[in-house]
Amino acid sequence: MKNIMITGASGFIGKNLSRYLLLKNYHVSGVGTSKNHPFSKEFMNFEWISADTTVQGDWQEKIDQADTIINLTGKSIFSYWTPKYKQDIYNSRILTTRHIVQAIKNGTGKQLLSASAVGIYGHCGDALLNEDSEPGEDFLAHVCRDWENEALKAKDKNVRVSILRLGVVLGNGGALSTMVPAFKFFAGGPLGSGKQWFPWVHIKDLEQAVEFIIEEQDLAGVFNLVGPQPVQQKQLAKSLGRALNRPAFMPAPACVIRLFMGELGKSLLQSQKVVPTRLIQSGCDFEFKTVEDALKDIFKK
Repeated sequence: MKNIMITGASGFIGKNLSRYLLLKNYHVSGVGTSKNHPFSKEFMNFEWISADTTVQGDWQEKIDQADTIINLTGKSIFSYWTPKYKQDIYNSRILTTRHIVQAIKNGTGKQLLSASAVGIYGHCGDALLNEDSEPGEDFLAHVCRDWENEALKAKDKNVRVSILRLGVVLGNGGALSTMVPAFKFFAGGPLGSGKQWFPWVHIKDLEQAVEFIIEEQDLAGVFNLVGPQPVQQKQLAKSLGRALNRPAFMPAPACVIRLFMGELGKSLLQSQKVVPTRLIQSGCDFEFKTVEDALKDIFKK
């Protein structure tokens, strides 16, 4: 049984991934700032460590017991970006990753899967983006670039490092929890023109891709963890409307988004036509190849 440590295990992705791996009989140690975790009572093979990972501490000693570390810690970007909040977004990712790498002993042969985001590419219009595409220059691109560089330092300790550039993860919770209420009240629609490309992935495909990377001994490097068929915002809105049996004809004007959401709003209007080239080439399959199928599955009940 492999021992896996997951930082950020109480978040939407972390909780779903923890449950998936626990049911696959991995031993999971979760780390986060919550005092308790519900899985502590539900699973015998789960251990919860309450800690602030932006600060060095006893939690780092647990890294020595892990075969694989999955680093998901990062403050949510879905809030108004004051200068202080932007610093919190940055520090939560960079400092946690730095402390993980510092605690790994040289030559122990561990594996590190560290989250990043497709935001590293910035606004790219209709250009098709794979793992070799150049990074952007905006705030999120800067955060992702530094985040990845901190994780890649573990290679100097003979660690097998994989960078997971995540798209928007679709499931019961997470980003959809902020989108669904508008549609349920007949006020849903695309952001701005709706022509922007929207990088997405079903939570189930994320879980399976992570296990695929863990178990394939030769896999390492950068992976775009997104669905195989990119979709534009307007098509996403139509698909979400169909899944909820609600109309999707009320777009949010770009000028209003920028006015009320500031720099975050500008980021949400970016276009990133990202494809999971390296995962597909490595033989990883996707259960949900279209956003329509993904949303049907999520809302089938």
